[in-house]
Amino acid sequence: MSTRTSEPAVAAPDAAGSESGRAASKTRLRLWLRILKTSRLIENEVREQLREEFDSTLPRFDVMAALYRVEAGLRMSDLSSVLRVSNGNVTGIVDRLVSDGLIVRVPVDNDRRATIVRLTNAGRELFQRMAAKHESWVNDILGGLSMAEATRLMATLEAAVRPLEGNESE
Repeated sequence: MSTRTSEPAVAAPDAAGSESGRAASKTRLRLWLRILKTSRLIENEVREQLREEFDSTLPRFDVMAALYRVEAGLRMSDLSSVLRVSNGNVTGIVDRLVSDGLIVRVPVDNDRRATIVRLTNAGRELFQRMAAKHESWVNDILGGLSMAEATRLMATLEAAVRPLEGNESE
């Protein structure tokens, strides 16, 4: 399905609203599709770079990033919440990171069922290298935007989602 349309310059009014309202609605729909495409292209490039340079995946990077921000570590349930995924999605990634010596599981003193996971020194060092490369890749990808353009675009996107922010648990 193509995102290009060959609509007339003036759209016919419909039951949903005026000509200008319909045109604005179509433009916003195309914007949403462009945001999705842009996000997908950037994410695919970052995934490929992580795979090539670090033999890693984006979910692994995300888990390490979350743990890097909280040096003391996180309970598995808190890690899942931060990443906005189910515990089951995180468990396999954590298992592999533990077996690679990049994170450790630490029992919680007053809860035998709970564990805290945190980065090892090797995990912190690797993540620092990965994060620096990640920043460099994204900078290269978005290098066609001036700092002023990037700042305006961030503000515009923040304004676009502001009505939704109350609907999300953070």
